[in-house]
Amino acid sequence: MNEIIAPGDFETITYDERDGVAYVTMNRPEVYNAFNYRMQLELKSVWRSARHNDDVRCLVLTGAGDKAFCTGIDRNEAMGHWEDDESQAGRAAVPVGGGGSTPWHFDDPGENLGPKSNDLWKPVIAAINGMACGGAFYILGEVEFIIAAEHATFFDPHVTYGMTACFESMHMLQKMPFHEIMRLALLGARERMSARRAHEIGLVSEVVPGGELMQAAEWAATAIASAPATAIQGTVRSIWAARELSRRNALDVGKILIRVGSDPASLLEGQKSFTSGERIQPRIR
Repeated sequence: MNEIIAPGDFETITYDERDGVAYVTMNRPEVYNAFNYRMQLELKSVWRSARHNDDVRCLVLTGAGDKAFCTGIDRNEAMGHWEDDESQAGRAAVPVGGGGSTPWHFDDPGENLGPKSNDLWKPVIAAINGMACGGAFYILGEVEFIIAAEHATFFDPHVTYGMTACFESMHMLQKMPFHEIMRLALLGARERMSARRAHEIGLVSEVVPGGELMQAAEWAATAIASAPATAIQGTVRSIWAARELSRRNALDVGKILIRVGSDPASLLEGQKSFTSGERIQPRIR
C-alpha cells in the first residue's frame, strides 16, 4: 500500500489546511465513520504526505457528524462473507488481514491508520465527537492527546462478536491503566466508557460541550503550530521514545535527540521571543 492519494481525490475523508494546522475528518457518517480499504489508503496518504509538508505543523483528526468519531473496521466490506454457519464450516481462521498459506505473514487492517506507524512525528490531536470503538483505537493509541465532547463514549465490542481484542487493546494499554483497558475489552459491547470517566483515568485531556469541540481542538492545534517546528517535533519524538524505552535507554537516546533537535533557527526564534519582553498569557485548564 504505497500509493499516495492527493487531497483532491479523497473519497472517505475531508481535508483542510489553515494557520499551520491540517484538519482531517473521517467522512463516512452513514456507517459511523467505520474505515474501509479506501479510508486506510487515504489516512495513510495524509500521514505520509504531512511528513514533507512544511505548511502543516499540527493536525486535528475527527469524524463527520456528532454520533461517531470512528467505529472501527467496516465489517460489511471486511467480513461480509462470514454470514452463516455454512460459510465458515471447515475454515481454520477468520481471513481479516490475510496471511497467505502460513500464519506468519499477517496484513493488519489497521496498520495504515496511525500517524506513528506511518513515521509522522508532527503532533496529532484527536477530537472525539461521539462513539470511538474497536479499530478506532489504532488511531487513538498513536495520537498526542485527545479532546472529547461530553457525549463521547469509548468501547471495544470485539469479544461480543467472537473476535479477540488484540491489537486495539495493545495500542490503548499505552494510554490507559491496565485494569481499565482490560475491563473495556472484556465487557465488549455491554459497557461504554463515558468521556467523564475517560478524563478521570487520563485517556482524555479535556472534555467540552459538543458544540465547542472543534473550537477547543483548533485552539490547542494553533497554539502548537505557532511554536518552532523542530522543537515541537523533537519533543514529540522524545516523549514517545521515553514511553517505549527503559528510563536509562531513553535518557541515553535523549542526548542524541536534543542535539538533533536544537536547531539554530528555532533557538534564535525562541530567544527573540524571550527577549522581546512580551509574555504569553496562558490559559488555565
